[in-house]
Amino acid sequence: MAQPPVRTKWYLRPLSYLLSAPDAWLHRARITGKHKLDGPCVILCNHNAFLDFKVLTTAIYPKRANYVVAIDGFIGREKLLRNVGCICKRKFTNDVLLLRQLQQVLKNGDAAVIYAEARYSLCGTTAVLPESLGKMCRMFKVPVYTFICHGHHVDSPFWNLHKRGIRPTETELKLLFTPEDLKALSVDEINDRIVEAYQYDDWAWQKERGIRTRYKGRAEGLHKVLYQCPSCKTEFRMASQGTRLFCKACGKSWTMSELGELIADQGMTEFSHIPDWYEWERANVRAEVEAGTYSSGELPVWVDSLPNAKRYIGLGNGTLVHDMNGFTVRGKDVDGDPFEMIKPVPSLYSCHIEYDYLGKSGDCVDLNTLEDTWYIYPYAKDRKQQEKLREENPDFSVTKMALATEELYFKWRRDEGKPCRKGLA
Repeated sequence: MAQPPVRTKWYLRPLSYLLSAPDAWLHRARITGKHKLDGPCVILCNHNAFLDFKVLTTAIYPKRANYVVAIDGFIGREKLLRNVGCICKRKFTNDVLLLRQLQQVLKNGDAAVIYAEARYSLCGTTAVLPESLGKMCRMFKVPVYTFICHGHHVDSPFWNLHKRGIRPTETELKLLFTPEDLKALSVDEINDRIVEAYQYDDWAWQKERGIRTRYKGRAEGLHKVLYQCPSCKTEFRMASQGTRLFCKACGKSWTMSELGELIADQGMTEFSHIPDWYEWERANVRAEVEAGTYSSGELPVWVDSLPNAKRYIGLGNGTLVHDMNGFTVRGKDVDGDPFEMIKPVPSLYSCHIEYDYLGKSGDCVDLNTLEDTWYIYPYAKDRKQQEKLREENPDFSVTKMALATEELYFKWRRDEGKPCRKGLA
């Protein structure tokens, strides 16, 4: 983690371009606002799919850049990723070392590329941004650009990575601040501009442009995000198949159109726009948090550890509780020794989750310290086994845990008399 950033090896720069450009061309990526990136700069990007990296690499070539990448991306390819300019980071940790690494990138005259949302968007809209962004940009005193992509989520959504062939996609490269702007503006003003620049909605974008998704399984996996039925209000009983989303509790179903809209098969369509359904779920979680009643209950879990980029280490079985106090994970490792991780509410403004991790594991939450990352699988680290056990005990959603993490943090801020600025944590 402490290794200094490596400038992209000269022989890998054209190779990175050649590996990225075909996908950008395939999606007929339209990039507006191209700038000549002379000297050091910061590029703030939104994050919806792996295509984000490829389009950026194509857009800024031959500019050298260093990318902040989560540690699990380094597994089995650490040397290659470091040589193409990647910097290793654990998600949602306050890492002062990263600031020094980024300062070195800028000192080298290169671009520091930051995916500030720190995870793929769950439903194609802006995720919460860290309040420290404004202070960091002001401290670096170099031009700051935003690189906002549209269409990448609807092409390969986080809940079902099958590519839909969306094209053309669109991206704006925008100069947000000059060094003079950063000097003249307050940190709050800088943050407000960043939040404004980050506003996007892939589903609205798709509908406005009339881009159709022909994929017959386009709704499959959507129940991972839309876990609560708006008709009967039951949680954790949603399912999906083909183009349909349905509730196992009351039987109501919705069909996803080729334009990404949801239409009730019978009766009223509560939410035709997917982000509206997602925000309704958030509002329900917020009500639980405000009432002081939010709790996941005690869930049996399997825990994997990732102390470095070599491999996952199975810690063992344990329990997970996520409630008004934050996350508590306890268990015994394979040698019978106890393990524990406690993440109180103030320590996490958001958390990272995975759906069907690595294509064979189940849904999980990953929690980080500066020294380790734990992948925590409710019930079992096996997709089929987890799904079977969920049929018997359908009482959790990692999406709800992610929403609750943010709402618990915002409540703590309000209780402490600290202002909550729109879009920031």
